[in-house]
Amino acid sequence: MSGSQQDNSTSLVITGGTLFDAHGQLTDNPGLLVRDGKIAAVGSEAQQADAARSVDASGCVISPGFVDLCCNLREPGNGQKGNIASETRAAAHGGFTTVCASPETSPVNDSSAVTHLIREGAATRGVVNVLPVGAITRGLEGDLLSDMAGLKNAGCVAVGNGSRGVRNARILRRCMAYAQTFDLTVMFSPENQALAADGYAHDGQVATRLGLLGIPEVAETAAVMEMLLLAEETGVRLHLSQLSCGRSVEMLAEARKRGIQVTADVAMHQLVYTEDALAGFDSRFHVRPPLRSETDRQALLAGVREGVIDAIVSQHQPHDSAAKQAPLPATEPGLSSIESVLSLGLGLVASGELEMPDLLSALTLGPSRVLGREWALAEGVAADLCIFDPKGHWVPSPSTLVSAGHHAPRFGCELPGLMKLTLVGGRTAWQ
Repeated sequence: MSGSQQDNSTSLVITGGTLFDAHGQLTDNPGLLVRDGKIAAVGSEAQQADAARSVDASGCVISPGFVDLCCNLREPGNGQKGNIASETRAAAHGGFTTVCASPETSPVNDSSAVTHLIREGAATRGVVNVLPVGAITRGLEGDLLSDMAGLKNAGCVAVGNGSRGVRNARILRRCMAYAQTFDLTVMFSPENQALAADGYAHDGQVATRLGLLGIPEVAETAAVMEMLLLAEETGVRLHLSQLSCGRSVEMLAEARKRGIQVTADVAMHQLVYTEDALAGFDSRFHVRPPLRSETDRQALLAGVREGVIDAIVSQHQPHDSAAKQAPLPATEPGLSSIESVLSLGLGLVASGELEMPDLLSALTLGPSRVLGREWALAEGVAADLCIFDPKGHWVPSPSTLVSAGHHAPRFGCELPGLMKLTLVGGRTAWQ
């Protein structure tokens, strides 16, 4: 059952279980006291406190709430695909307490008026923290620069172009220089549109065998190189969103050695699936950037383990059922994934491809650093946290999924990781 904005008891003590701490380590929970929306005490003082409620987290992991740098809330507009109420509840079900809202709304979030509309909706109907990302060009058309100063003043934490590329390198350079002037991070999903053209699958063996139009890796790597060079020249803080290629990870590491201010994330499905997921023409796995080769998947996992890739994102894109029921080329890209991110990650932990601290760091500490914030369970900070049972299981189905989009990556399959409780500012967002 999902809860949201009722006036919960003002104090809660959490005992037992394992705590993921500010140093990225799993330790025995010394006791957490939540009072008036904040962590009031950690340790023996918390255990001895007189609280209105208590939670025994034995067998569970207590983590700072997950932070998603790329989430489509579908509001304003696109009401048939979801809205702030449904998709923030889905985020809370997945353990996320903060989501960055993509600028790909209708109308596009390219003005302070739309940003205020998103923030008002989040304040009245959302159950997690919503941080808007503004459009870096008007209408996301890649031609005219948006009012970045106005977007920042209205509450945007960064600017970007969503999943769309900027066709003109001269405009991209101006975007970066302008954003640097206002101390804004730019978030780009790197794709050379001319090279990607009308493709919708990885340009590899599966696409060749099935006759699918491919998107070559160079469509991403050429854009990555261009963005890195322009970021180096302009001095802007660059965030490369949703990498899919091993070569991109190599270039990212090399750029950091040169002192370029660049961070990056990867969508969870890129760490779990490859181009083979499209072998049965399964439209759920029509995603952009496309799922690539096993070699790329292994390089992306290594990037997470080594800290080259800072964050794992959901790249949550809920759709109505009709959008995924056409022939593969005509379907809309994207997975309804935010509720499954933890479970897919725990699968990687079980297979030995990721360690639990690496997974949780990429969902909490890494993305918080990208946003210039600290996300740790310490005295005085907001009580944004989640408690999950790593040995528990659940099955994504119409009755268990909260999102308006039901095209989950493992629909109808038993998944590890049962979310027990999500608190946002001390209030129950999911239980």
